[in-house]
Amino acid sequence: MSDREFSIGRLAFRALGAAVAVLALATVSIAVWQPTAGVALLIALAGVVGAITAMGVVSTRMTRKELGPDS
Repeated sequence: MSDREFSIGRLAFRALGAAVAVLALATVSIAVWQPTAGVALLIALAGVVGAITAMGVVSTRMTRKELGPDS
């Protein structure tokens, strides 16, 4: 456990930051490669799934780090 108090704001900020990073990567990928509409849709959907996954991973790791593995 760390020496500072657990912050829901910090958790939300970092989880949303991870999601934004994944969505930005998907957006840049579409802009650089300029794929067909179907492929761009698949990249965008993969970006949404990746963003949701990133938020889950970041929030789980932060919560377990701050509150212990049983939380």
